[in-house]
Amino acid sequence: MLETLKDAGIFVYPLSLCSLVGAFIICERLFSLRRSAILPDHIVESVTAGDKIGVKDPSALGRILSYWSEHEADSVAVKAYARLEVNRMERGLVFLEIIVGAAPLLGLLGTVTGLVSVFSNVSLDTGLPDPSAFSQGIALAMSTTIIGLSVAIPCLIANSYFQRRVETFAVQIESLLEQMGLKGL
Repeated sequence: MLETLKDAGIFVYPLSLCSLVGAFIICERLFSLRRSAILPDHIVESVTAGDKIGVKDPSALGRILSYWSEHEADSVAVKAYARLEVNRMERGLVFLEIIVGAAPLLGLLGTVTGLVSVFSNVSLDTGLPDPSAFSQGIALAMSTTIIGLSVAIPCLIANSYFQRRVETFAVQIESLLEQMGLKGL
């Protein structure tokens, strides 16, 4: 594995940055998008039972209900605040999308750079490339491709999972708002 990183040349730095940022966002979103942080069961049960909620809770639903208790007469403002909470759930996901697009392109750039170095070292006399330059160029080409895809694929999977999770929470929040008498999110 270390040999692959060495063979990637200068492209290992932006790909490593993409990897670190992607790993951080994935860990942070896994923690932030826990069900207990968004829709705690005790609050959901109280809303579905029709109880008056007066609890200050740091969860997304708790913040929405706190806002609702202060602005009960303005259903449009409460729905806008609920949309803001859904937007907060999507925080950081745009960076995962950027990494999903950028990492394979950086890998492709490394591939092209490696192939250019292979073909630029072809001897005019023999028509064959210098063996060491050939090996280094092919190593650069393959290493950057491997690293770029290795960074992009987990970020793609995580981004898809988180997008679906946020969408599910948004639908559940909308349903709870309807039960409270507020129509549409």
